[in-house]
Amino acid sequence: MSAPPCRFCAAPLQHSFADLGMSPLSNAYLQREQLGKMEPFYPLHAFVCERCLLVQLEQFERPENIFSNYAYFSSYSVSWLDHARQYVEEMAERFTLGAESLVVEIASNDGYLLQYFQVKGIPVLGLEPARNVAKVAQEKGISTLTEFFGARIAMELSASGQQADLIVANNVLAHVPDLNDFVRGLKLLLKSGGTITIEVPHLLRLMEGRQFDTIYHEHFSYFSLLTLDEVFRKCGLTVFDVDELATHGVRCVCTFATRVQASQSCRASDLPRCDTGNARQA
Repeated sequence: MSAPPCRFCAAPLQHSFADLGMSPLSNAYLQREQLGKMEPFYPLHAFVCERCLLVQLEQFERPENIFSNYAYFSSYSVSWLDHARQYVEEMAERFTLGAESLVVEIASNDGYLLQYFQVKGIPVLGLEPARNVAKVAQEKGISTLTEFFGARIAMELSASGQQADLIVANNVLAHVPDLNDFVRGLKLLLKSGGTITIEVPHLLRLMEGRQFDTIYHEHFSYFSLLTLDEVFRKCGLTVFDVDELATHGVRCVCTFATRVQASQSCRASDLPRCDTGNARQA
């Protein structure tokens, strides 16, 4: 049996990081009528790529079967709302966001974060694939598309003049099986001079704290800063600031590399594919 390929650089995955046996999908709660039936279990085995050092699980289920009806509502957490409020204050001031700006959040959940931009009079757009969660945001008056994000939807938004001054992709990158398509989409959607912020759980904290319970099928990838920088650079994005967060790991702030020019007419076919073939050797 051949080794599965790395989702970033396509090198064969041969090194085990943590083998946790078999497990059902997290948040796949059973209905009463399902209790007497077989529940599917999947391997919960994380590998580390020897070429790019991305820690990852194999994909056994399509995202549509995991995230289309989601059990987690961000607004239920008071501490997470406080984190979102502080984030909005910081970003709005730092990047001088106002009524002429556009903030796009990917995996915007129930509008827990975008609501604070909207209160400031800053236009917002959310993308949230879980229909039950997106409905709550829409009921708050927050413009929300029920879509999985990638290069296709980014191209459509860009073509309609909806390129973003700020893209918020907090705690979503780990949930993405097609990593390169997602990052290409970020590049397509970003306005010239715009900024992307990405928050991810930090691999080092997982290792130091032995946080094996954060490894589950919703989390396809587990990032070090080293690998994150590699992922963004290969798609022409530059990380220019990193914050360590008390809540969830690290926040990377990135923008277009100086060698890449953005334009309103940018198309997916115009962008170079992420050059993963020459990823740094471990």
